[in-house]
Amino acid sequence: MMSAMLGAFMAVLDIQITNSSLKDIQGALSATLEEGSWISTSYLVAEIIMIPLTAWLVQLLSARRLAVWVSLGFLAASLLCSMAWSLESMIVFRALQGFTGGALIPLAFTMTLIKLPDRHRAKGMALFAMTATFAPSIGPTLGGWLTENFGWEYIFYINVPPGLLMIAGLLYGLEKKAPHWELLKSTDYAGIVTLGVGLGCLQVFLEEGHRKDWLESDLIVTLGSTALLCLIAFVIIQLSRDKPLINLRILGTRNFGLSSIASVGMGVGLYGSIYLLPLYLAQIQGYNAQQIGEVIMWMGVPQLFLIPLVPQLMKFVPPKLLCALGFALFGFASFASGVLNLDFAGTQFNHIQLVRALGQPLIMVTISLIATTYIQAQDAGSASSLFNILRNLGGAIGIALLATLLDARTKTYFDYLRESIVPSNPQVAERLSQLGERLGNDTAALGRLSQIVHEQASIMAYNDAFHFVGLTLGISMFAVLLTKALPSGAKGTAGH
Repeated sequence: MMSAMLGAFMAVLDIQITNSSLKDIQGALSATLEEGSWISTSYLVAEIIMIPLTAWLVQLLSARRLAVWVSLGFLAASLLCSMAWSLESMIVFRALQGFTGGALIPLAFTMTLIKLPDRHRAKGMALFAMTATFAPSIGPTLGGWLTENFGWEYIFYINVPPGLLMIAGLLYGLEKKAPHWELLKSTDYAGIVTLGVGLGCLQVFLEEGHRKDWLESDLIVTLGSTALLCLIAFVIIQLSRDKPLINLRILGTRNFGLSSIASVGMGVGLYGSIYLLPLYLAQIQGYNAQQIGEVIMWMGVPQLFLIPLVPQLMKFVPPKLLCALGFALFGFASFASGVLNLDFAGTQFNHIQLVRALGQPLIMVTISLIATTYIQAQDAGSASSLFNILRNLGGAIGIALLATLLDARTKTYFDYLRESIVPSNPQVAERLSQLGERLGNDTAALGRLSQIVHEQASIMAYNDAFHFVGLTLGISMFAVLLTKALPSGAKGTAGH
């Protein structure tokens, strides 16, 4: 179990670890900012395609064989990324890394459901929560520190020691089973193709849509249409088969369905915060990668100490209420972040980050338990696939919406502010005079005033973006409150 959790941690960590180092990697590979975005996109696309295939591959190959194979592939891909000689090679190696890493996440989740006895399931969910929330929180910090002190290649080298430990643990702990090649005859190939193409196109649509101005781009329209058609076809295929690739009917289970809605909101909150905060600190405050990492660390490190306490809290407080409290704290932190001004920088975020760090573990440990308590053992693979897909899609949708919202609201606020910036306004004339004296000429003064107005418009847009995240988390909180209380046996097991 520990080895599986280590694998999931590494896979989630590598989603975010390159974000702080993209400028350095782009420089080394002579890539533009837009081209460099594919370094992250290729990983995410491959990962989200692999996640739903994992349950089928476990049945086909056995958990031991699949876990060891993908772990070796993940290590090999990590080393190849560090040796990439061009942007194209980096994109291919990152896709391979995402594809192999994508299997490690649902493997850890599924093993928690089927390998651990009920009395230890809450502890298993606490471990999984660490991979899901601590890894993306610490990723930019670790990536920035390694890049600043050693070089960007080390964000890939760092996978090797824990990767070898993980492989040794999986070989030792998982029982040997023969592969079931006969399953190839009854495999839902239509489901695999429609889901793989649909999720892949949807992920690229969300990642690249804002950069290409959404429906103004023929490529984005084609990707969106393909994703829609393929995913509709996938749903029809799954609901019409006795042995589907993924049992979508479990979404009709009250707790799993509502928890899935909350999980999408969690994805928006988790990945949206990790997107907005570094962007604000870099764009408005001029922070470098290491400084940004030090701010984000206040959200990541406390979770290491808080996550193990949640199963103990569940002895006294129902998981449903703990989860709702977690969403409330996380949402409050998002609203508290939406009061930005030019003087609001890293140190002002520290107490807000601590509130986030209190909320996230309460959500991640409990929401998995709430979602899966009423799920049958034979549906564990489907539950794992759906739950992890929806959280990742929530993150991708959230980042796409936030990027578009920031752009649109910045333009709106700039137009609004510009109406007041006229020479007849005495305050404007006085400010231009002061800037002219300081900068030496009126043209430079006018340019500086325009820059100030743009900064203020951007800050107001960031405030709106943080409020949007807070509202999304509020909806998730209400979804959790509507779930059924866990049976007495489940509550009891949480406390053992």
